[in-house]
Amino acid sequence: MLKGFKDFLMRGNVVDLAVAVVIGAAFGKVIDSFVDILMNLIGKLGGQPNFNSFNPSDVPVGAFLTALISFLIIAAAIYFMVVAPMNAIAARRKAGVEETEAPSEEASILMEIRDELRRR
Repeated sequence: MLKGFKDFLMRGNVVDLAVAVVIGAAFGKVIDSFVDILMNLIGKLGGQPNFNSFNPSDVPVGAFLTALISFLIIAAAIYFMVVAPMNAIAARRKAGVEETEAPSEEASILMEIRDELRRR
């Protein structure tokens, strides 16, 4: 039972997922600090570092505006820091590499057997 558990943990997908979670948490801290900087800059333009106290006609929309601006900044940061560079790398790889797949090991063995049979 423990061997099965060890095999499960050492599978590539689980290890990749663990690495992704750790990297994601670290990247989340970077993005949070970036959002704080931009929110403070936006707040300096509008006079408030955060919009939570904005209540026009006693409707508390300030927290929503703060969350919305935070979301937009996070989405833009992820797009420009992760998605766009990864798309550019993928496009370069696709343009530079021709798709010529080598036959699988089984196919090459079968071709060898076929060639031997033809020689006889």
